[in-house]
Amino acid sequence: MPAEPSDVALELLEELKRRTTKGDIQVPLLPEVANKVIALSQDADSDALQLALLIQSDPSLAAHVMHIANSAAYTPNSTLVSLQQAITRLGMNLICDIAVAASISTKMFNAPGYESHIEHTWRHALLTALWSKEIARSCRLNVEATFLCGLLHSIGKPVALQAALEICGQLNMNPSAEVLHRIEEEMSIEVGSCVLRQWEMPMIICEALQYFYHYNDAPHAKEQTAIVNAAAQFALHTLSPDELDREALSELGVFGDLNLYPDEVEGLLKRQSDIVSSMEAMSRS
Repeated sequence: MPAEPSDVALELLEELKRRTTKGDIQVPLLPEVANKVIALSQDADSDALQLALLIQSDPSLAAHVMHIANSAAYTPNSTLVSLQQAITRLGMNLICDIAVAASISTKMFNAPGYESHIEHTWRHALLTALWSKEIARSCRLNVEATFLCGLLHSIGKPVALQAALEICGQLNMNPSAEVLHRIEEEMSIEVGSCVLRQWEMPMIICEALQYFYHYNDAPHAKEQTAIVNAAAQFALHTLSPDELDREALSELGVFGDLNLYPDEVEGLLKRQSDIVSSMEAMSRS
């Protein structure tokens, strides 16, 4: 008698939990340049020349960064001809954000048959990163690490899906897409925390992921984590307004916790077309 779907789901989930606990899942390698850009962005003594030289060490990345920097979303009325000019015009923080987003892409993940799903997850992550910066500005809070916190808050989802598919191949399982997506969602925090540990991400980014659903419990980055939680809701509304409409969005408790009033939420929503333009520029391969 073939196994019941619930038995398959449980076996797959338990095996993924076991491997995650042991650190026995395949974590994509963070591109070396991305790692260095993140470190440089945390260094108060870094300068524009250092950043330009670092990005230029990877010609493909440099070309990608310049393509995004010259998009209508960032420089609609002029053309930037060098990285140093782009950094001067747009600022080191924004160029760091663009460089990291350009380095981390859907091509890092191996999940045959689920490419469009991972692309959707990545677009949501980009939107969350961009909305996080907007919300932080509205809250008058530090925005420097906000983009990375939003960008990586769901990194566990594609890695969990990839690991689950690998287990299915090894154990000759054939669960439904619905089962795989449930497991991906359930394991996203645990797997994501494993990814960020291996990537040696700063504490604030790790907390934004680990305490995403319970931001009040974050030991050091409560406000930052609440911002990412709120930004993810903005991202959901942006991508799927039928799933989370404008009224339901404005009534979420996280905005009260951030002391954002309804008129401020409405003010943020007026930025939606600009946010989408930035996301589209960054998500192009």
